[in-house]
Amino acid sequence: MRKDVVTYSQKCDACQRHNNILHQPAEPLYPVISPWPFMKWGMDIVGKIPKAPGGKVFMLAMTDYFSKWIEAETFAESSNKIIINNLKKRLGEKKGRWAEELPFVLWADRTTTKNATGQTPFSLVFGTEAMIPTEMVIPTARTNLQTTESNNEALAQDLDTMDELRDLAKVRIAAYQQRIAKSYNKSIRIRRFQVGDLVLRKAFQNTTNSSDGKLAPKCEGPYLIDSEAGKCAYWLATMEGELLLRSWNAILLKTYFM
Repeated sequence: MRKDVVTYSQKCDACQRHNNILHQPAEPLYPVISPWPFMKWGMDIVGKIPKAPGGKVFMLAMTDYFSKWIEAETFAESSNKIIINNLKKRLGEKKGRWAEELPFVLWADRTTTKNATGQTPFSLVFGTEAMIPTEMVIPTARTNLQTTESNNEALAQDLDTMDELRDLAKVRIAAYQQRIAKSYNKSIRIRRFQVGDLVLRKAFQNTTNSSDGKLAPKCEGPYLIDSEAGKCAYWLATMEGELLLRSWNAILLKTYFM
């Protein structure tokens, strides 16, 4: 009888739609490694940010996996709304002047030492540390005691040791990723689906009825698992067989009982 009650309650449509999706990782963490600068990039869209001159409200940010070097560009329109929190917080404080502030934010990030590499993005890209603007105004030993000849000699030496610097950063990145993966994998709860399984997908703000407020369902669907898209990712189709435009990670899905 207990088994029957559990099975019956699992099939409650309203309960399944309003119940939370598990936030525990559905698969082990698979670190992405790049052996040299600018081989692999991560891309995100920041927005909407307060409107800047030209009607720009979005920012495309691309991060090099190896050096952590960031390139960014501003746009008036975008079809993706993934948020990079560390950039958005700083830029959001500038309101409509965030586009003017962007170059200074990027410079600060490029000259800041990263935990993953132990180096600044600038040094891994150019082989030497950047001279901050303050050193051009306030006299320091680096500017006052350096001559053109000694500066050229130091730059040449930095270029000779660039490969060693990058190799050390590569080792540090691997160790850093192992520590992150070890911590992440402590709380995983494996969830895998088969082709043809019915699942509910996490509902997002832009896919729910705004008038529902807090009563809006937390999940939507059901959808059919059409095929695997990669590690822990699946292509979904509607009940009518129409394929969704993008793949979905298993952490955003849960089994639908009917």
